Amino acid sequence: MQISYFTERPYRGLDEDEILKNKAYFAVPNALFDREQAANDYNYYLDEYCYAEELGFDAVALNEHHGNPFCMGSVMNVEASILARITNRVRIVLIGNPLPVLKHPLRMAEELAEIDLISRGRLVTGWVRGAGSEQFFNNANPAYNREMFNEAHDFIVQAWTKPGPWRYEGKHFHYRHVNPWALPYQKPHPPMWIPGVLSPETARWCAEHRYPYLGLGTALGPTCDLWDFYADEAARHGYQAGPENFGYLIPTFLAETEEKAQEIGKNFVFGGGQNAFSRPEHTLPPGYNSKGAIRMLAKHPGGSWLGVSPEKLRAQSDDGRPDTTDFDTVRQKLLKGYGKAQKNLQLLIGTPESVLPKAKTLLRVLRPSIFVFFNIQGPVGDEDRKTSMRLIAQELTPQLREYAKEIDLVDPFERTPGSVAYRNGVTRDPVVDREPLEALGMAG
Repeated sequence: MQISYFTERPYRGLDEDEILKNKAYFAVPNALFDREQAANDYNYYLDEYCYAEELGFDAVALNEHHGNPFCMGSVMNVEASILARITNRVRIVLIGNPLPVLKHPLRMAEELAEIDLISRGRLVTGWVRGAGSEQFFNNANPAYNREMFNEAHDFIVQAWTKPGPWRYEGKHFHYRHVNPWALPYQKPHPPMWIPGVLSPETARWCAEHRYPYLGLGTALGPTCDLWDFYADEAARHGYQAGPENFGYLIPTFLAETEEKAQEIGKNFVFGGGQNAFSRPEHTLPPGYNSKGAIRMLAKHPGGSWLGVSPEKLRAQSDDGRPDTTDFDTVRQKLLKGYGKAQKNLQLLIGTPESVLPKAKTLLRVLRPSIFVFFNIQGPVGDEDRKTSMRLIAQELTPQLREYAKEIDLVDPFERTPGSVAYRNGVTRDPVVDREPLEALGMAG
């Protein structure tokens, strides 16, 4: 099993009222930006990732968002290149580069090859379509998002594996001369893990390419449905999906006492949390999501990733603004959501002892071989963040590794995804265990 560490690298110098007033993180005026705060945060987060390696995490994960203080990683390949040099052992996981909005796949192929070379083969690359707000920030047409994603991915794989020079003429990208000198350290190319938020199109694409699919803290019931969908698609393509095909990212915060964990854990809803990533008009631009994806997202019982929730979907019919501008009332609503997310196991908050059975339940139900712990959001101090990391690594992780062995969660480095042949006419093996959902009230 691969246990990874992840942080959004939040900007920690923003007053919560400014986010609430803006109704989201995205488009908060950059007149509020403070260079000293940002410089401190960037340098601290690099040190934090080094600390993750010291603690024994298998990998450190980075992501990328633009124009958004929710995530300081606006050019994560810069951070990845630094980590490639200043770390020694951990894999560097990118979840992931937003191919459709970057618009230059040849440059991307070169950047990632350099990172893989500097790290001597520790890169795990991943691709995303980019959140809805990224389409606005990068002036990209959301209607072409998925086909640009597909074409850019295919081109990068060719650039890494097809001897050059050669010419490329596609629908969205055109190159007269393709001959990157720096090629990846890993052959034929770095492994790819693809993050997602319940899009059936993305799950189908992953299954077709035999790439592990990484669920981003999505609700257990719909996530089980998507895992089954992936496994059915895998069978259609001749292989049996297993734990090596699945990963799950879970927001987690631990402290020495339950009281302290619960108090600091409230920062997961600071400013609205991930549901306040962007406003409805930026989250779901016309043409960005398919009808199937929207139907799947609507199954969430509350709380989701990057601001996609039933409330946000409904808000498309109005201006998307909350019913009140009373910030205290808004905060009370957020705290109710904080409790609900814990009940639904979409947040793990507490001591190692109280969180362990919940984490085991996630492993049992979803059977992921890639488990990513997502550190706290909001203006939480360095020491509290590092204490949580230490408790996860030293008191929680060893027991989870033993449990993963017990239930045979084989990871992608132990068994190549897609390598287990499916026998036609035989019922495929189950990839999830829904039995615990009954006791949790999530079986419907």
